[in-house]
Amino acid sequence: MKINAVEIRPGNILEYEGGIWKTVKIQHTQPGKGGAYMQVEMKNLIDGRKNNVRFRSAESIERVRLDTTDFQFLFRDGDTLTFMDKQNYEQITLDAGILGDAAAFLQDGMDVVMELWEERPISVQLPDQIEATIVEADAVVKGQTASSSYKPAILDNGVRIMVPPHIAAGTRIVVDVYEQTYVRRAD
Repeated sequence: MKINAVEIRPGNILEYEGGIWKTVKIQHTQPGKGGAYMQVEMKNLIDGRKNNVRFRSAESIERVRLDTTDFQFLFRDGDTLTFMDKQNYEQITLDAGILGDAAAFLQDGMDVVMELWEERPISVQLPDQIEATIVEADAVVKGQTASSSYKPAILDNGVRIMVPPHIAAGTRIVVDVYEQTYVRRAD
């Protein structure tokens, strides 16, 4: 299925130069002179190469349709992750590198969607947002009360994110998995 370059999102699987690529980061730029473009950082899902490509906004690119299957994350053993197919209970073991930075957000029993290309696991999609607990947060600096000020904090999975000044250690928050940003306090 062809999509315009402006429709590319992180996590999309694209066919480019004869390979299957996963978009890691995107940046939409509208320079004052010339046409708008998308700067796309991609990772080849077959051999792991990375590539930065600039697509014009009007340019179209082939988005690959993958078979999706519901899996449940069971456990991590070093650099390998074990998942179970929720339909037939078969287990599959994958390298943690297939998830990239999102692997830190896996939780035991988490439901994920595995994308398969020609019966081969290509990527794993986690929920967009998860709940996590702040284990360490810097103290609030007096006078730093502007609404745009943020402070560093460390989550229970070891990931460092920026949170608003009123968030303290022990607080449960909702985190965007792919952007690794604070969303809101957990209910």
